[in-house]
Amino acid sequence: MVIVSGHLRVDPQRRAAYLATCAPVVELARGTSGCLDFALSADLVDEGRINILERWESQGAVDAFRGEGVGDDQSSMILGAKVSEYDTAAERKLS
Repeated sequence: MVIVSGHLRVDPQRRAAYLATCAPVVELARGTSGCLDFALSADLVDEGRINILERWESQGAVDAFRGEGVGDDQSSMILGAKVSEYDTAAERKLS
């Protein structure tokens, strides 16, 4: 399993607009083979931060979905990013 986790930085005034452009991407990802979960969300305490959490069956599934990356419209709104991929060997369910 691959976990993608981190955050994006956007202008606080444009965060809602950025997230609105992401709704089709989230829907597409969740319908993609190999996607276990895909979420982008507004941070509760930092108005310029968008949290990212993705879970994928494999690196191949991540790569197939990611393709060229974000489009120019979204890219122009991103001021910074800190996102990493993690390979995991096991899962422990907490609930």
